[in-house]
Amino acid sequence: MLALTPPALATDKVPPAEVMKLYDIATAPSPARIRADIQTLVDFGTRHTLSDTTSETRGIGAARRWIFDEFETISKECGGCLEVIYVADMVEGEKRIPDATQVVNVIAIQRGRLDPNRYVMMSGDIDSRISDVMNASDDSPGANDNASGMAGVLEAARILSQYEFDGSIIYAGLSGEEQGLFGGKILAAKAIEEGWQIEAVLNNDMIANIAGIDGIIDNVTVRVFSEGTRANETPEEARERRFRGGEVDSPSRNVARLIDRLADQYVPNLDVMMVYRLDRFGRGGHHRPFNAAGFPGVRIMEAHEHYDRQHQDLRTENGIIYGDSMAGINEIYAAKITGLNAVALAMMADAPPPPAMVEMEGAVQPSTTLKWQPARGKAARNLAGYRLYWRKTTDPQWRYSRFVGKVDQYTLENVVIDNYYFGVAAVAKDGSESPVVFPGSAGRF
Repeated sequence: MLALTPPALATDKVPPAEVMKLYDIATAPSPARIRADIQTLVDFGTRHTLSDTTSETRGIGAARRWIFDEFETISKECGGCLEVIYVADMVEGEKRIPDATQVVNVIAIQRGRLDPNRYVMMSGDIDSRISDVMNASDDSPGANDNASGMAGVLEAARILSQYEFDGSIIYAGLSGEEQGLFGGKILAAKAIEEGWQIEAVLNNDMIANIAGIDGIIDNVTVRVFSEGTRANETPEEARERRFRGGEVDSPSRNVARLIDRLADQYVPNLDVMMVYRLDRFGRGGHHRPFNAAGFPGVRIMEAHEHYDRQHQDLRTENGIIYGDSMAGINEIYAAKITGLNAVALAMMADAPPPPAMVEMEGAVQPSTTLKWQPARGKAARNLAGYRLYWRKTTDPQWRYSRFVGKVDQYTLENVVIDNYYFGVAAVAKDGSESPVVFPGSAGRF
């Protein structure tokens, strides 16, 4: 038992409030490199999932081989720090993939020093489409949707591969998104089969457009979508949540809250708009297969979409220009969002694992007690202790916190359990923090 006593707390060294390297990481992405990568992907003509796979210059096959080679180049520059692999499967008999087609993802893994089976992931989509979702031959540049997200993943890999982290980072190029999220389904299945502990998936889908169809130009806001409750919640867990709370405190939602805090602290001129929804209304993205498998995941994207530049044939009608071309790309904005991703990946990868089995008690008492299972073994070598968080039940963000040291329980005196939501985060010696874990099954990672 590691129950807190005042003398024990006094001996625990409080970690720093800032992780100084994150300021450098936030501003390291190069707009010029991101634009060049988007242009290269556009120049493959089409990246439709059903397009040519043998040409060296056109189609999704050429695009994914180029991405693989880029990851290999990045790995060479960091002394072989990345494991670059293809993760693929055959898909057929589907509405948008009727004939047998190999859906191929390109994955680069940067292994952690202490906790290599715990992963945080940044993903972008390789494929593109135009008006007819089955048109695999005509030009489909997909500059913003989603060469921008894929370019952000490559740039994040260039930056973070210059550092070492305690947990592992996955940089993922996922295919088959426009045909039914198949690349994400394939990779999520591999993660389950191999027992990966995925702490967070940051799905970047359209991060380079600042001019919305609503007439608003906004280069300082990014949306983060997150599910409110876990997709694989059982009826028993739903009943527990009904009485204890947790409707807005899934692991995905608390990953989103962490990203919001990091933007405020480390990324200049970028504000997170948290959206309490799995995805845009009636639409989907590649974080969803991971959510469906029980893994925390969010969608990160521009604040104001321009629908004339999505899923459109290249054309001009009635003076309106349609199509997803380089004309709609703002690489400076994409670089800021890439910096936010890199900061979030670095923060979570360097933090200890989130506390397990967080529970709370305090009915008809003046105080609230939180209990959890602390990290053990090699994964706990960088653990400084735990920080408790609480907020009013109507607050969107964690408002109050207290570092309580390397313990497994703590009582907040005169903080009534009925009036607040609570959580616990693990803190590293350098100040890196895990996402907050809400008590009970609703919040467990």
